[in-house]
Amino acid sequence: MHTDSAGTTDSAPTNRRSRLTPEREAEIHVATLDLLRTTGYAALTMEAVAARAKASKATLYRQWQSKPRLVAAALRHNKRMSLVGLNTGSLRGDLHETARRVAHGAAPDTALLAAMAHAILGDPELGLAVRETIVDPEGVVLDQVIARAVDRGEIAPDNPAVGLLAHLLIGAVTGRPLIEGCIADEEYLHRYIDAVVLPVLRRP
Repeated sequence: MHTDSAGTTDSAPTNRRSRLTPEREAEIHVATLDLLRTTGYAALTMEAVAARAKASKATLYRQWQSKPRLVAAALRHNKRMSLVGLNTGSLRGDLHETARRVAHGAAPDTALLAAMAHAILGDPELGLAVRETIVDPEGVVLDQVIARAVDRGEIAPDNPAVGLLAHLLIGAVTGRPLIEGCIADEEYLHRYIDAVVLPVLRRP
């Protein structure tokens, strides 16, 4: 039996994941993100999450092993945007559909994502966890967008920008709040795609 500073207890299971239902995991993810928005990543502790979620710290460590992995899992649970199934038949169509999905999914959490970008610079384990759980799956879809565009002759295969599509898109989402003080909404992202991304990718 484990007891933590929040006064909660959990029996040690034989299967690390057998004790938490999807609903209970969701509650812990919500508690994690609530604290993350309030305190920031550096001040976030497993003890605080356990207290907020009325769970034991031992449960959190059994399920997620570390603060970076718990935070990455919570961010993935909260993720409102997915590029899965993206394929409109043209490069421009794919990019504008990406802009639409990003605007409706990522923009509400722009401040949180910007704060996490700063935290990742100082925590390699957090960076790895976020890339594995959130960034890489979407990156696979963007790679497919580029590959199809190359096959259709819309992009030169040796264009050095083909490996920078994710950087361009993430830069737009996180950069506009810093430069203009407002989120990267759908109208802005559509303009950005036409004025910046497409000319760069189509460059001979």
